[in-house]
Amino acid sequence: MATAIAADRLHATKNSLPEGVRQQMSELLQARLADALDLQLQAKQAHWNVKGPSFIALHELFDKAVDEIREYSDETAERLVQLGGVAEGTVQAVNGRTSLAPYPLDISAGRDHVEAFSSALSSYGAATRRAIDAAAGAGDQATADIFTEITRGVDKLLYFVESHNL
Repeated sequence: MATAIAADRLHATKNSLPEGVRQQMSELLQARLADALDLQLQAKQAHWNVKGPSFIALHELFDKAVDEIREYSDETAERLVQLGGVAEGTVQAVNGRTSLAPYPLDISAGRDHVEAFSSALSSYGAATRRAIDAAAGAGDQATADIFTEITRGVDKLLYFVESHNL
């Protein structure tokens, strides 16, 4: 289960955002980091296990998704640390924080992986859109901008993945 980041766990910084905002953003960023790391592993699960007539196209697409999501994870973690937080990216931390549904481990057909991974992308995109509003509402436009950039990329990935279900 997710735990709040203790205020005393924030590192000292000369960042001009108030401590309360930095605290709130650290928690928000940590939640989205857990989702991004989970999503990255879900894409790798699909990449390794996809089978069927569209194998090579999906195999390469899922690997491209891993690379892009890795960038989202890195941007999110770096912003969290910039604000004085601690990026928690271990499997154990992610398992306790992710809001994504577990990826099915018993599928292999390309169509099933497209359905499962597009659902995960959609959930991550929705959570990240909510994070845009939360960051903007807290007065942290830089964090809102990072989340906006991420949603643009997620929307594009979702479009690419869903195009295989036509």
